Amino acid sequence: MPADRVLTGDGLTLEPLRVEHAEEMASALGDPALHTVIGGRPASSDELRARYARQLRGPADPSEEWCTWVVRDGGDGPLVGYVQATLTRDGARAELAWVVGTPWQGRGLARRAAALVLAEVRRRGAEAVLAHVRPGHAPSEAVARSLGMRPTDVVVDGETRWSLETGRR
Repeated sequence: MPADRVLTGDGLTLEPLRVEHAEEMASALGDPALHTVIGGRPASSDELRARYARQLRGPADPSEEWCTWVVRDGGDGPLVGYVQATLTRDGARAELAWVVGTPWQGRGLARRAAALVLAEVRRRGAEAVLAHVRPGHAPSEAVARSLGMRPTDVVVDGETRWSLETGRR
């Protein structure tokens, strides 16, 4: 099942992604400096609308499901980023990714948002949780570490795989 419910806690509200979030997210993620870390370039609101529509249709691979939440600072504050979870349909594994716009970095928002999504994928029964982090990117490494993840020797597209065995199932 995709991101189908609002997640709240620790001063954040995570809303399931909607196409209507595109304009505010284009602003939140519009700093070119952010894209030196995550790759690509800032997307326009029209480009994000098209991307979000594709994401909401789901993956072509029937063995996966995509869940994306936009992160709102507080209950009615601005959108500041997003957290994604790619889950195997059997629920055994989840892969997390997080992005917070540069104006809001350094406040623990990524850590808190990723922790809410980790709790959600655990609730859904994930027994292994992964993330891919660019080596030396201390903020993302700190987020992964705070979730209980540890780096592995696996490198995918230049990023180190971090892993957490949840012990579920």
